[in-house]
Amino acid sequence: MKTLYIMRHPHKEIAIPNQDDFDIKLSKEGLEEAKIIAENLYSLKIKPDLIVASPASRTRQTAEIVSKILKYDKNIMYNEVLFQAFVNELFETITYTFDSVNEMFLIGHNPSLTALTIVLDVYKEEIKPGEVLKIEFDTNTWINIAKENAKLIWIEKP
Repeated sequence: MKTLYIMRHPHKEIAIPNQDDFDIKLSKEGLEEAKIIAENLYSLKIKPDLIVASPASRTRQTAEIVSKILKYDKNIMYNEVLFQAFVNELFETITYTFDSVNEMFLIGHNPSLTALTIVLDVYKEEIKPGEVLKIEFDTNTWINIAKENAKLIWIEKP
């Protein structure tokens, strides 16, 4: 069994003129949402073996908050492919994961995260800011994840 947690970063600040999207941080509301959702996940005893996140400012902030509250004691893997990723790039990131990882936490952006859940046929709606989906795959290797062995377990909202 492999477990994937998919998290869209919480609300971000409104962009200022000429600001690169990559550099937009979480809003004050988004920072609070990140803490709330991480505390909810901690109460559910979520203990990921690996946290992978986009290196954009808002996802980096989210990953750091989640990591701290979940008492994750390993390095967060920042993967620049996750920023503006295509679905096949998300699949590649997931399927290239070592099988010693049983629970992976993926923090990224829309529309790619929503597209991933649609392709996996587990969730047909837009993933909202700060939401986390728990998906279990009936397989012992990440390379074999597919819609045929994927099951949505729950959705956690801030």
